[in-house]
Amino acid sequence: MNAAPSDLNDFFALFGLPRSFRMDLAQLESAYREVQARVHPDRHAAAGDAQQRVAMQWATAANEGFKTLKQPIKRAQYLLKLAGVDVQAESNTAMPPAFLMQQMEWREALDEARSGADRSALDALEGEVRSAHGEEVARLEQLIDECRDLQSAAACVRKLMFIDKFRNEVAEALDHLDG
Repeated sequence: MNAAPSDLNDFFALFGLPRSFRMDLAQLESAYREVQARVHPDRHAAAGDAQQRVAMQWATAANEGFKTLKQPIKRAQYLLKLAGVDVQAESNTAMPPAFLMQQMEWREALDEARSGADRSALDALEGEVRSAHGEEVARLEQLIDECRDLQSAAACVRKLMFIDKFRNEVAEALDHLDG
């Protein structure tokens, strides 16, 4: 618990990582384990109440930070928040027309595959959506780390949120067929 208290408010600083969208997940996990080893409340069980509370705050921040930084959408939202950019996930649902058309096509394909219990169609749709997700994550990395176009990155995050939600629907449909 040698870092400054302000590190609790900056997950990148907490883990000693650069403030970047590009993330080495193995490095993040290693840094998380190191922080947890230092601050886990069990290590401070013999300490006074104040020291135990501080250890609990650090452990809580480490857990929250790890969950945030390991997921691309949450990491992007966090980086944008640190930069003062609101993603407006709840209030701004505007999407490019081409993406809206893609969403409609995906929904139709999902409905058809569900109604026909067509495993191969669901597998193909899952692959297509996974590919689109990967492309958007790569675009988000470029927008944040290279271009520093944070407003476009916020729009990309909203788009990824739609894609993730749809990925979950496809996964549920596949699970339903397997169940």
